[in-house]
Amino acid sequence: MLQNFIFAKKTMQTNKIIIAIDGHSSCGKSTLSKQLAKKLKYNYIDTGAMYRAVTLYALRNKLIDNKQVDKNALINALPNINISFVYNEKDEKSDTLLNGENVENEIRNIAVSENVSPVATIKEVRQTMVALQQKMGTQKGIVMDGRDIGTVVFPEAELKIFMTASDKVRAQRRYDELFAKGIEVSFNDVLQNIKERDQIDSNREESPLQKAPDALVLDNSCLTREEQLDWVLQKVKEINHAH
Repeated sequence: MLQNFIFAKKTMQTNKIIIAIDGHSSCGKSTLSKQLAKKLKYNYIDTGAMYRAVTLYALRNKLIDNKQVDKNALINALPNINISFVYNEKDEKSDTLLNGENVENEIRNIAVSENVSPVATIKEVRQTMVALQQKMGTQKGIVMDGRDIGTVVFPEAELKIFMTASDKVRAQRRYDELFAKGIEVSFNDVLQNIKERDQIDSNREESPLQKAPDALVLDNSCLTREEQLDWVLQKVKEINHAH
């Protein structure tokens, strides 16, 4: 009986996979990832929140001035930046902690959004975050979203999704999200921010945003959340069947 139990446990562990979701900003990567993690009972890691937390630290400590990052000062401060996640039972999602403080709402504001891409281009910042992300995925059974998950963090991931949508659709989604939180900002400012982030993310020297050769493209410009979730769940089912 004990041997059968151990075998069953190992089988369940083997069936768990890593799901890497990359794509442009504000195309719903986090929303889809959270849905997948909840449905599959996987752990969800919001890598974008990690870079946002570093950006928030830099803003608080005057390491960013007029979108110009004091690169050396931020690199030297990396050992003082501790990022972790805690499960929020009420919202059924993970909240981001910066040095033990819940900053989930603050890292979503426009000031952080306007400065996160320059911070994320810094090689030492990315190396530190990637090492932490890889450590989080050693047991598999995770859904991780970001810009370089399928190309740099987990190139061996069993399922890679590259998400995209038109810039106007993404800007409207971001605007609606901010408005719902009571954050006043113009649609044009949000659209401009989306375009600037696309430019920086796709052309940065360190780990630029790009589709992994074996990633599946998911353009959700005209899809509902339920439709895109069903699409990805079918891909997971196909992978598990093949295994």
